Amino acid sequence: MDKGVLATALGSPAPFGQSQFAFMRGNAFEAKVKADGGAELLRLLYERLGGGAPEPAGDAAAPDLSAAGPEGRAARTALALREATAAGGWALLDHPMLALEVAGSPAYLEPDAVVVHPDGRWTVVEIKSFPMIDASADASKVGAAARQAAVYVLALERVAAVTDGAEVGHQVLLVCPKDFSNLPTASVVDVRKQRAVTRRQLTRLTRIEDIAAELPEGTTFDPACAPDELDAAVAAVPPAYAPECLAACELAFHCRAKSRAEGAVEALGRSVRGELGGLTTVAGVLAAAAGKEGDPADPTVAALRRAAALRAEALESAAALRAGSIGDHAGSGDDGTGGAGGTGSAAGAGGASEGRS
Repeated sequence: MDKGVLATALGSPAPFGQSQFAFMRGNAFEAKVKADGGAELLRLLYERLGGGAPEPAGDAAAPDLSAAGPEGRAARTALALREATAAGGWALLDHPMLALEVAGSPAYLEPDAVVVHPDGRWTVVEIKSFPMIDASADASKVGAAARQAAVYVLALERVAAVTDGAEVGHQVLLVCPKDFSNLPTASVVDVRKQRAVTRRQLTRLTRIEDIAAELPEGTTFDPACAPDELDAAVAAVPPAYAPECLAACELAFHCRAKSRAEGAVEALGRSVRGELGGLTTVAGVLAAAAGKEGDPADPTVAALRRAAALRAEALESAAALRAGSIGDHAGSGDDGTGGAGGTGSAAGAGGASEGRS
């Protein structure tokens, strides 16, 4: 199912996407890193993760991974990984295809590269176009790259489990442009934490078969359906919207509109949702803060009422200060007017006196 097409049919197209310039820049940088059989890439990897292995001498294997369809490519990648491990030398797999089970269905993944070490270790390589300035890159972008690489590590572990002498490294190589140039530099990123979190999340996902079994009979997500029918079909799968979805899911804008229409607190973010406990709507939160609803013994309700009281007190103080300031200005204006009037009278009297003289 193409969620982008579905979102457009629902009237909430996702107005985001990477620019063509960014695509071109990223592809050009990746081609530079992998030029000459990946010599520069292997050099960077050897400097940071080489261990005691002999240095790659330009004769690293580069197996052909072409095959029909993603399933065929995944099988060809697994075979190439086993052959490279058995050969006991350096090997560079360019855009291999990996398979990972997600909610009971296979998902196919394509990392930028995987390097096989002579000792049988496999290292994931992520090539990004954001800069690494003074050996440091944007923390949020590095975190996103680490989470992405952790998924690849999990997929590789499935193949390594049935490959003699293979081991998947939990340190990945992140390659980025150095400073403001187009020269590549690299950093090692430990993804053990991201791997553990992703693995736990995958085990908790509801299987697609279970979700489909709960849908009403005849439910379809065909974009050609009438908008009302399509909207009802999408609503049959309960969403778990959060603002973070806007950066990753094509249906996020549709789910956000529904969440806002329902007044759900999820639209404010996961952290806010967690703090509000059993209060699930914005109207309920405001009513609890105003003392109209909620159990006063509930810590969340008590905190909301305390916050509302502090806000009312602050607004009252600000209003009093503002009123006092206006009064002071008005008083100063009266004195100034009186003074000006007095001066005018004196000047007039002086002028009259001079006239009589």
